[in-house]
Amino acid sequence: MAAAPTTTTPKSEPGAFTTFFGAVGAGFLGAAQTAGGMTILFAKCVARIATFRIDGGELWKNLYKMAVKSLPIVAVTALFTGAIMVIQAATIVKRYGAEGLLGWGAGFGTLREIAPLLTALMISGRVGANNTAEIGTMVVTEQLDALRVLAIDPIGFLVAPRFIAIVSTLFMMTLFADALALFGAAYTGQALLGVSPVTFYNGVTGGLLGFGDVANGLFKSIVYGLLMALASCHFGLATTGGAPGVGRAVNATVVTSAAGVFVLDYLVSFASG
Repeated sequence: MAAAPTTTTPKSEPGAFTTFFGAVGAGFLGAAQTAGGMTILFAKCVARIATFRIDGGELWKNLYKMAVKSLPIVAVTALFTGAIMVIQAATIVKRYGAEGLLGWGAGFGTLREIAPLLTALMISGRVGANNTAEIGTMVVTEQLDALRVLAIDPIGFLVAPRFIAIVSTLFMMTLFADALALFGAAYTGQALLGVSPVTFYNGVTGGLLGFGDVANGLFKSIVYGLLMALASCHFGLATTGGAPGVGRAVNATVVTSAAGVFVLDYLVSFASG
């Protein structure tokens, strides 16, 4: 006797509405997990730094690798940024005969916005990505597990020194970029408009620009550095899946740092007026 045929009810595919909100929910959940992980990592780093449980050798090695070796790319970026600021202002300056305000115009935009922002993006691409790749490689090759077996704290030995080095690097590179951008702007102004460097720098220091403008840009560099340090270390420590996982972690660091820098720039600019 033949068995009765069985019927199976086909599974219904989720609709576009469900898929969309599922993707949105997953995105918010991932962002919350990342923010929580970075906050916990920040607390751990502060605890190690406050109790001086960090490796000094790693700190100096990373400062050299991150700061000193970033000087060429920051120098090129800053010089041409200052020159571009003057080129953009040249038409208005010529039209209204406002050569005396060239230093103020270029200095205001450079010191408060352009120098900190572009320096952060350069350092993010060079230092942040490299830091994530190094830590992620150590994770997937179980080198961090080996440190724990040897009773060495990975946070104090690896993460906290890199945290300090990245924040310090961005602060110092922003100072360096400020000086070089103004230098490039001054001599571009002389070449294009005949404005002497003395007149240019008098416009920078003549009262329209104050210490608060410089401090605003430097404060932004510290905020950007905190974001970059936490993002690169967090995604490095969270790496899974071998070599492809390292690539994904590096990509996440670069995207998070670049997008976060613009968000933080808006928030700090809005708060500071």
